[in-house]
Amino acid sequence: MRLILLCCAAATLAAETLDVAVQRIAGQTVEKFQPKGLAKDKLAMTVIDLRTGKQASYRGNVPIYPASVVKLFYLVAAHQQMEASKLADTPELRRALHDMIVDSSNDATGMIVDSLTGTTGGPELPQAELAAWLEKRNWMNRYFAGLGYESINVNQKTFAEGPYGRERQGRGPQFENNNRLTTDATARLMQTIATRKAVTAARSEQMMTLLHREFAVPATDPDDQAHGFSGSAMPAGAGYWAKAGWTSTTRHDATYVELPGGAHYVAVIFTLDNAKEAGIIPFAAGKLAAYFSAPDVLLH
Repeated sequence: MRLILLCCAAATLAAETLDVAVQRIAGQTVEKFQPKGLAKDKLAMTVIDLRTGKQASYRGNVPIYPASVVKLFYLVAAHQQMEASKLADTPELRRALHDMIVDSSNDATGMIVDSLTGTTGGPELPQAELAAWLEKRNWMNRYFAGLGYESINVNQKTFAEGPYGRERQGRGPQFENNNRLTTDATARLMQTIATRKAVTAARSEQMMTLLHREFAVPATDPDDQAHGFSGSAMPAGAGYWAKAGWTSTTRHDATYVELPGGAHYVAVIFTLDNAKEAGIIPFAAGKLAAYFSAPDVLLH
């Protein structure tokens, strides 16, 4: 009887379309963590099956403060500029890219943003000078808008303690100009990297090397970008590439996963106002891995 029930459960998962599965998993996640404060509007999720190209999302087009997941966009922009010979491909720049992605260093991120935009931090600026400074800083928004990315803002550095001077001015009086991403836009960007279509295949491969996470060994990353997020839910033998981030109010994860059975997919999960509840993202990630591991899911 137990075997029959397990087979039926697997068949039910396999019969679901990706869209139905994502809605189900989002609902299960909210239900499980609602007693700890997770509401329906505090979760966003986008999933892309890279075998079929099909995409499904739960609140995937809602702009959300992205924590350090925004560093994925700076990574791609830097490689685009290097490929166009507008940014020197130096050992120091590569060290900064490594530290920005592997160690999630905010100092390295600041160097990358300044290099891309020709801006620097410093004291407050008069309004006219601030407008000129923001015009330069907005290069990244113009670049990604030209590629068709919508409802995002990626023109701010990341900070652990908070911005000062012109960096604070640039965020606006109510922080209305903070970085923001949607899970849809982030999943699309991760898809281009994973399929080696971000800039060139060779540069995409370099990005993938930086994003690779070892989830089966003890964590050495102070941000615990593997074990503290989706990596803790990955089955043995899976391949796992990710950029995670957290603040006092958010926990976000952007991943590319290759499962032993052949499934490979992108999954991006953002949470709001639940930073202390580290189990939300692993729970949803585990449900997604189970869905993609189910028999016959390739048919959908």
